[in-house]
Amino acid sequence: MQETIPQSGLIRKVWIAEAERYRDHLLRLDESSRRGRFGGAVSDETVHRHADLAFRMGHVVHGFFVDGILRGAAELRMFAGPRAGEAEATFSIEQRWQCHGIGSALLERTLLAARERGIRFLHLQCLADNARMQQLVRKFDAELSFHLGGGGEITTLGPTPLALMRDVLVDGHGFAIAVLDVQLRRMKPI
Repeated sequence: MQETIPQSGLIRKVWIAEAERYRDHLLRLDESSRRGRFGGAVSDETVHRHADLAFRMGHVVHGFFVDGILRGAAELRMFAGPRAGEAEATFSIEQRWQCHGIGSALLERTLLAARERGIRFLHLQCLADNARMQQLVRKFDAELSFHLGGGGEITTLGPTPLALMRDVLVDGHGFAIAVLDVQLRRMKPI
């Protein structure tokens, strides 16, 4: 049974200045969660390289923060060229925070961001044995199809003016919270 997101938690966009927080989150993943996120076993060095590239143009990362620490993330990477209108989504949630509704909240933000950007097909990196992720996707108003050997595709709806406005408002609020978090951390005595 899924619980609700803890009151102390916050879902918001992860900004480029917070790339180190994203890297630290990925490094904290247990073996099973890291395997699920990357589609197999990867080294710490690979995680470092990935985190360094995660905030390039065309990437959007949303995170779940508790007391300023990133505990879950959803990464949306848009494809260019002949695959424009398509993107890949990946999710990671630290073991302690799984089954609290965080995956649902991150997927909702990712689907909204994909719609806003005109993404029609969202490819999921999801191992065939990841029943949790498959169940999560089926909760949403999206068509899901899985490929042999893992991975899946979600057909999304196009952007709407309301979705665009909601995304702008949510991002603005998230940015303000991130700035306040930095200020509060600077004011804390060491």
